[in-house]
Amino acid sequence: MKLRPAAHLALLAACAALAGCSRGGSNVRSGDATQTLHRGIGPDLADLDPQLATHTADYGVLSALFEGLVAEDPVDLHPVPGVAERWQVSADGLTYTFYLRADARWSDGNPVTAGDFIASWRRILTPSFGATTAADLYIIQGAEAFNRGDGPFEQVGLRSPDARTLRVSLEHAAPWFLSVLDSPPWMPVPVSTIAKYGDSATRGNPWAAPGRFVGNGPFVLDSWHRGQDILVSRSPTYWDRASVRLSAIRFHAFESIDAEERAFRAGQLHVTEAMPPERIDAYRRDAPRLLRIDPLLGTYFIRVNVRRPGLNDSRIRLALALAIDRTAIVEKVLRAGQRPAYSFTPPGMGGYSPEPVQRLDADGARRLLAEAGQAGGGRLPAFTLMYNNSDVHRVVAEALQEMWRRELGVQVQIYNQELKGTLEARRTGNYDMLLSSWIADYEDPSAFLDIWRGDDADNFTGWSSAAYDTLLFSAARAAGTEARAALFEKAERLLLEEAPVIPLYHYTHAFLIQPSVKGWHPTLLDHHPYKGVSLGE
Repeated sequence: MKLRPAAHLALLAACAALAGCSRGGSNVRSGDATQTLHRGIGPDLADLDPQLATHTADYGVLSALFEGLVAEDPVDLHPVPGVAERWQVSADGLTYTFYLRADARWSDGNPVTAGDFIASWRRILTPSFGATTAADLYIIQGAEAFNRGDGPFEQVGLRSPDARTLRVSLEHAAPWFLSVLDSPPWMPVPVSTIAKYGDSATRGNPWAAPGRFVGNGPFVLDSWHRGQDILVSRSPTYWDRASVRLSAIRFHAFESIDAEERAFRAGQLHVTEAMPPERIDAYRRDAPRLLRIDPLLGTYFIRVNVRRPGLNDSRIRLALALAIDRTAIVEKVLRAGQRPAYSFTPPGMGGYSPEPVQRLDADGARRLLAEAGQAGGGRLPAFTLMYNNSDVHRVVAEALQEMWRRELGVQVQIYNQELKGTLEARRTGNYDMLLSSWIADYEDPSAFLDIWRGDDADNFTGWSSAAYDTLLFSAARAAGTEARAALFEKAERLLLEEAPVIPLYHYTHAFLIQPSVKGWHPTLLDHHPYKGVSLGE
């Protein structure tokens, strides 16, 4: 009997929920029996060195292998003790003193000390290392000057009175500081181990590989078959190993979300990283218990290279932004509850509600083109919109291409590459426009707005504004929530009117998950501390 598509999906989904119909069993069935989680991660990681991590999905693997001073509660991600068993904060909010637990260990059995954190943060801030996330540590007093080569490391606000005490002095008060200490740039790395294989502050050091790798997280690295999978197992040296219920995690790499969804249906995955938008409605109807759509504190957007001919005019960039029907993209193309984004910062964080500057206004877009001497768009160069291999990126790119052609007469070619290629193009500025995403590390407007400072390593657009940078500097030091929010609003309006960035939508996370996965709570940052995860009936 030939099944209708909906019935076919329902049958396959049911097979996956029952631990698979594949011959000889499935990963889900065997994983449930042995407490081995099988998780899709999208494209493979470029590196297991957390100080070189640049991709949002990297955290899902690195958080199994490393632990920061502070960890996250699995339900709402509020800060809980990690390597530090407790901490104190000075009355002015400028000095944090962390007291490390005596039983914190690296996977080679050596103790994790305050000196390890200082050495790790010195490494990521070393100018020659060229870490793109070094600016995340600029909140530490003197860190920016050292990273720019303008001061000695001794002036950085890090002190260790003894092996188990770490004192951190900040440039300014930052209520969100504890929340970032679990993110990859802040994770400790085994500098003494790294030095065995070459200069510890030189890229390309081969330490982060099976047989050499040393971490301090709840799991240790067993194997890494590039482009295929990464296997980690419960660490025998982790200080809280008794609380870790999973025995192992196998991270499966997929270049295609269609292939990942097929693997889930075949019972080979417990959790996917994403899912094809065109299949969301079918899962809603036929297998709703396998579908999750969680909130996610992030923005999907277009980076615009302001150094390119045509795109060096802010009127043309803003015209492109005003011609986009974001509601049509999220409701007709994506269908996973995303919200149209008319500002880069999602509204409602800490009382901050940015003005929706880039709302759909096709008439206004055409007026801007005419003001720029480009009425009808015919004399503009054919811009290229680049994206990495992904069906989601493709359908969004095709929708944008048609909107710009229809509303403005602007011709845009779409071009896809593997993730490695788009990251290289972003780094070197070899692109016109680039589909991008930003997921916050903490819940504050600065997590979205700081990356557009002229000197920030994540900017990549060529745009800079002294006025914008000054507003952010003042906001970081403002007294009171209202004054801070007002400065953020002025900065974001300037950013959106200049339009080096074109927000498209604020994320949700649509993915598939087996009913046997317990403790996988919806969180705004899509973090799922593995100590809180287990596999059941």
